[in-house]
Amino acid sequence: MKAINTEKAPAAIGPYSQAIDSGTGLVFVSGQLPINPATGAFPEGGVQEQTRQSLTNAQAILEAAGLGLQNVVKTTVFLADMADFAAMNEVYAQFFAAPFPARSAVAVKTLPKGALVEIECIAAR
Repeated sequence: MKAINTEKAPAAIGPYSQAIDSGTGLVFVSGQLPINPATGAFPEGGVQEQTRQSLTNAQAILEAAGLGLQNVVKTTVFLADMADFAAMNEVYAQFFAAPFPARSAVAVKTLPKGALVEIECIAAR
């Protein structure tokens, strides 16, 4: 296993890596909160702006691994409120092209730092 890290995405806020290259052709990107790595803050606005930042963070980590969003085979989207699903989906659709990765979307009671969304992904080499 090899840890993947980049300054173009927020540093891990706990005992985990931004991503792990498993050595088997899969890269596992940890859940990305919508933290702007330059400011350490969430973007102004709502779930759409936060979705954009979370996916931008994931994209930066994938690029550090020599991959891109086109390599993503699975995502998991965690929402603080399922009522935000449609708004999140509008932005999400701007980041991926067919064939779209498999996806799960779940509502959770709370997310770290009061985020509205967190997104993790698995990419294949």
